[in-house]
Amino acid sequence: MDKLNLKKLQDLKNRYVEKLVKEAISLCKPEKVSVITDDEEDIDYVREFALKSKEEMKLKMSGHTIHFDGYYDQGRDKKNTKYLLSEKVDWGININWVKKDEGLKEIYSYLDGSMKGKEMLVRFFSLGPNNSIFSLKALQITDSPYVAHSEDLLYRPGYEEFKRLKNSPDFFFFLHSAGRLENRVSADIEKRRVYIDLEENKVYSVNTQYAGNSLGLKKLAYRLAIKKANEEGWLAEHMFIMGVHGPGGRITYFTGAFPSACGKTSTAMISGQSIVGDDIAYLKKINGEIRAANVENGIFGIIQDVNPDDDPLIYRALTTPRELIFSNVLVKDGIPYWQGMGRDIPDEGINHSGEWYRGKKDKEGKLIECSHKNARYTIRLNALENFDSKANDPAGVPIKAIIYGGRDSDTSMPIVESLSWSHGVFLGATVESETTAATIGVQGLREHNPMANLDFISIPFSQYIENHLRFADDVKEVPKIYTTNYFLKDEQGNYLNSKLDKKVWILWAEGRVNHEFEAIETPVGRIPHYQDLKDLFKSALDKEYTKTEYIQQFSLRLSKYLEKMERIKKIFTLIKMPAEFTKEFQLQIDKLKTAKERFRAEIISPFKLI
Repeated sequence: MDKLNLKKLQDLKNRYVEKLVKEAISLCKPEKVSVITDDEEDIDYVREFALKSKEEMKLKMSGHTIHFDGYYDQGRDKKNTKYLLSEKVDWGININWVKKDEGLKEIYSYLDGSMKGKEMLVRFFSLGPNNSIFSLKALQITDSPYVAHSEDLLYRPGYEEFKRLKNSPDFFFFLHSAGRLENRVSADIEKRRVYIDLEENKVYSVNTQYAGNSLGLKKLAYRLAIKKANEEGWLAEHMFIMGVHGPGGRITYFTGAFPSACGKTSTAMISGQSIVGDDIAYLKKINGEIRAANVENGIFGIIQDVNPDDDPLIYRALTTPRELIFSNVLVKDGIPYWQGMGRDIPDEGINHSGEWYRGKKDKEGKLIECSHKNARYTIRLNALENFDSKANDPAGVPIKAIIYGGRDSDTSMPIVESLSWSHGVFLGATVESETTAATIGVQGLREHNPMANLDFISIPFSQYIENHLRFADDVKEVPKIYTTNYFLKDEQGNYLNSKLDKKVWILWAEGRVNHEFEAIETPVGRIPHYQDLKDLFKSALDKEYTKTEYIQQFSLRLSKYLEKMERIKKIFTLIKMPAEFTKEFQLQIDKLKTAKERFRAEIISPFKLI
């Protein structure tokens, strides 16, 4: 490290930072070390370095670049992402782990000399708004300028934040190396490893470039945050934060957790609403109020099916000049193309497989699409027209409702309000996501994904649920909890809702939060009255809403709900759950059985439930 970069490091006056950087240099053996501050000159250096190294290449539109990951490095490596634990912990759910000493020995051997002939970048970021009660500090070391550039788009600068730390070890640490490169991508994929040390708040990743494995501040930091939240009495959740706009300019803030393909992004981007964050939220109790902040400052979003009809705001942001990174899409004459974008795709170009042509197959004989199904865009949130004015507020925003979204074709209603906070936690913990079936009308597989968080929980599951149950204690105004399901089908396999209907469900919930609508109490929660929905469909979508549609969508499918309870019960009998949760579970089953005996029917019309 030269004198200039050494001074940048020493100016932080933090011996813990200096020690970690020194150890990383000794282990990885880079040719050069650059310490990047918050100065625009340093940020520009990273951006230009990404182009110079050819990890990114300019596209035709100003500010747009393209990055390609290796053909077999296109997603999070669940198999080789492991917790480092000194001893086995009974988490109540299956986790991937390795003994800490064994894991460190293995990954150190892969990191040893991994940066020879390369430049090490030392980065400082803030997880959350700067100078905020929500913010956590993060030190990222990488030899990938693409990774470093991506984090400039996704996170807030943190060099000055580290100065406020003084001589404290209270920060997350991430060490990443792309490893040996061939054609500018990680070559030794069989040695790809992502190891998470919960005991020391450290993450190591090597032989990978895909952002989900290499950007420490994404889902890797999230796992560390869940544990830290558990220790400090707050929640780190896989949630968007949105402002729902009601009458008279009123804005009510919601958070929402949805498993993949259940409508998370489309809910956060409903027309006429505003977005604070799309992926991860920190929730804290402040002066008797639950408030939340977005950890991130950008979006690392799946680009497949982003088109001008379904996602007009995102599509406009992706097709106008600004700083953004496309990854693993097709490029032809400097223009990016992806599956489902709503325009003609060229028959040839460059993509993650190299030179691409329609009909090209990989060595396993599998057809290669123009862009990968997990192709991404990386963009700052303020590029979106619906960026909320309070998105960077150090105090966060007040949360009045929480949504848990699931996906099933034959059970859950489009929107349901929980009967209480503990009932809402139960609903969130029993979320299911149905995989799409190859044949219309065939029931898909149901995957249990509590709070849309199963992949990332880093504490015993029963403790995670207990934290949620206790989180509303001493809160002056307890947020309402809702579940949504946009994917109900009729017997012929046709969806009972249009893609736009979710706007009505969310506006109804906003009205409920603000005491504007009555509701019908059912065994599974409170549902809307027909007339309220009829009025909302007319005012919000200029659409007629019939009683037939209402009955189809909001009938209580008793037998299907009881079948779900049996599926979930088999899972929870293997886990020692909090007594309050077990009580809610049994109460839900009892209410469903009582209703079945009373009505002597498999399906009950909402009009009969009034």
